[in-house]
Amino acid sequence: MKKLFKISAAAAMIGVLALAASGCGGGSSKKANVTNEVVKFGVTNFADNLDPADNFFSWVVMRYGLGECLVKFDNKMNATPWLADKWSISDDKLTWTFHINDTVKFSNGDKLTAEIAKESLERTFKLSNRAQSIFQYAEIKADGQNLIIKTKNPTPSLPGMLADPLFIIIDTKVKDRDIKKQGPICTGPYAVKTYSKAKAVMVANPNYWDGAVPFKNAEIPTIDDPNTRAMALQKGEIDFAINIAAGDLQLFKDKAKYNISEIASLRTVLAQINMNEGKPLHDPKVRAALIQCLDRVTYNKVLLKDTFIPGKAPVPPSLDYGFDQLKDPNAYNPENAKKLLAEAGWKDTNGDGYVDKNGKNLEIDFVFYSGRAELPLYAEATQADAKKIGIKVNMKNVDYNVLDPMRQKGQFDLIISNILTANTGDPEVYLNWYWKSNINGSQPQNSTGYSNPKFDALSDKLAVEFDPAKRRQYMIEMQQILLDDGVALFFGYPKTNMVSKAGLANANIYPADYYWLTKDIAPKN
Repeated sequence: MKKLFKISAAAAMIGVLALAASGCGGGSSKKANVTNEVVKFGVTNFADNLDPADNFFSWVVMRYGLGECLVKFDNKMNATPWLADKWSISDDKLTWTFHINDTVKFSNGDKLTAEIAKESLERTFKLSNRAQSIFQYAEIKADGQNLIIKTKNPTPSLPGMLADPLFIIIDTKVKDRDIKKQGPICTGPYAVKTYSKAKAVMVANPNYWDGAVPFKNAEIPTIDDPNTRAMALQKGEIDFAINIAAGDLQLFKDKAKYNISEIASLRTVLAQINMNEGKPLHDPKVRAALIQCLDRVTYNKVLLKDTFIPGKAPVPPSLDYGFDQLKDPNAYNPENAKKLLAEAGWKDTNGDGYVDKNGKNLEIDFVFYSGRAELPLYAEATQADAKKIGIKVNMKNVDYNVLDPMRQKGQFDLIISNILTANTGDPEVYLNWYWKSNINGSQPQNSTGYSNPKFDALSDKLAVEFDPAKRRQYMIEMQQILLDDGVALFFGYPKTNMVSKAGLANANIYPADYYWLTKDIAPKN
């Protein structure tokens, strides 16, 4: 695994350079001070524009303190009031009533009404095919400040679904604004001054409904490389940063200068496997061989310095969905992986080190993006371990915005993502998105050709089940089916962090990692 050692050595060298930078005044107490004039936040950013209905760009709209939803998650991923201060459900389990908080105003001073909330949700459903894959409604109407949503089927997790950033509420009364270029008018603590993918500048919302806005301005430069973010924080160029790389966290242990907020995340890093007919991983034995040859324990403990938990199942162990009781039929076993390839008819007949069949080598294209530090590491490790059993892995580093279209068009053999598994409060939507049968485009994230009637039947039961214990059991059974079918490479489960100057208060990371620049982050008194 020479390449892996080169990566580790490079990461170590970056850490040494960063440490040297800190010895040159980068962590001075003066630079730890923060005033209420401006806060500078180093981030990763994949959004070409700020239209919350476009792609997954709503995450950035929320992360930058612009947009808010009817519902919010607390630290335990419970759905709690936000723009809606209360809600109820009818006896037939189809009609939900959300009361819109009377005190909420948009940044332009317009009052948030149930009618505007209705129009905002309808806009989202019109422009985003992802909305239909979260829930389907029969009717939305406004009655005073009550927003009434009638779903087509019982939808137990609707409040949590409405907490997804896709359903950010925007001011639909504004008709002459170019949302893609100027951003939407929202209800959050900050409003857009200027936006580009490289840098955003926000200003305090003068009409914010939920307390004083702590900073007059917020500057948010995009610093995709995590080591560069760490250096920028040490040099005092930014006040806080998201997701400092594992090897650099040690540079911020001095509590007099920095605060580290770190939690076990709700994310899974996985590579979907394209198993459509004609693809090399269509054969279940080849899929099993690939999974079994990957030393995921070493990847996470050595390469990622124990800041990731080794992967096994779709849902991370930070969520109580049976992680320990699930059985992985494809645990690390490289010798058995070689046998499986031979059984599938793949053998190295020409001595080039790669197995072949009918005159063609077994080659797999692995698509990844480098915005998250762990993804190229996993890809490199996969390439190295797969080569040991004779599989050739071709790495394809793409821009994030190309990733989702490639996924939906099935233009990959393996495609890796760092995925929030409980974006609606539990893993139901996540499991459906990636593995429920994609009938008539109902699950656009599943272009892998995977379809299992038993999985679909459990998903259908889950969709109308309100009992938490039964819901949990269904999702455990669904995961076991996915493991038995070898549907994906589950690499690991990351911790997530936010690192800030000591002069900044409440720069805390949340399980749902779209709460970044919040109303609570403020200068320390």
